[in-house]
Amino acid sequence: MEKSAPMYQLKIELAGIAPPIWRRLLVRGDMNLGLLHAVIQVAMGWTNSHLHLFTIGDVRYSDPRTDHDMGPGETPYRNEGKTALIEAAPQEKAQFVYEYDFGDSWEHLVTVEKIHDPDAASKGFTKCLDGSRACPPDDCGGVDGFAYLLEVIRNPKHEEYESMMEWLGGKFDPEAFDIKRANTYLRKLKWPHTTDDQLAAVLMKRDGVA
Repeated sequence: MEKSAPMYQLKIELAGIAPPIWRRLLVRGDMNLGLLHAVIQVAMGWTNSHLHLFTIGDVRYSDPRTDHDMGPGETPYRNEGKTALIEAAPQEKAQFVYEYDFGDSWEHLVTVEKIHDPDAASKGFTKCLDGSRACPPDDCGGVDGFAYLLEVIRNPKHEEYESMMEWLGGKFDPEAFDIKRANTYLRKLKWPHTTDDQLAAVLMKRDGVA
C-alpha cells in the first residue's frame, strides 16, 4: 500500500426503500472498483451470491469473468479490478450506481460526498462511518419482495409468518445496524485485491456460518 492517497467519503443508499437503508464509508481513492465491490458487500450486509455492476456515466464496470453472460451486441464491461475509484469518479458530488443481483435488481446510489486530502496517519483503506437499517436478505425478491417480507413479519397472525421466519433463520430486525461489527469485518478484507474465496470467508464469519 502506498503511504498516502486521497480518502473518499461515500454515501451508499439503496434505491426505492423508505425509510432509507444506507451506509457512509471512507475509502482510499486509489482503491479499485473490484475491492470497492467487496467493501460494499461487507458494509451493506449482502452475501456476494449474485453478479454485480457499476455504472458510472455511460461506462459499465464489472468482473470481466461475467462477460460471457452478455447478450449479442452488448459492449463488454470494463475491468473493475483495473479501474481505481479516483479515475472513475474524480470529483466531489459525483454519483454512480452499483447494482447487485440482476434478478432482484438492488440498485445502490453512490455519492462522493467529500474527497479528503491524503492522511499519512491513516492505517486502513476503508472504514464505515455511519449507517442506518438492516440490509434486505438476499433473494427476497427486490424492493417489492422486501416490502412484502416486512408486512408478513410484522403480523404474527399472517398465514406466511412462520414460514417466512423460518426462511429468515428465526429472526430479522429491519432497524438493526451494527457499525462496530461492520468495521470488524471490513478490516479483514485484503489490499489491494480481495479474492472471491477471501470475501466468502469474511462474509461467512460475519454471518456466523463459519
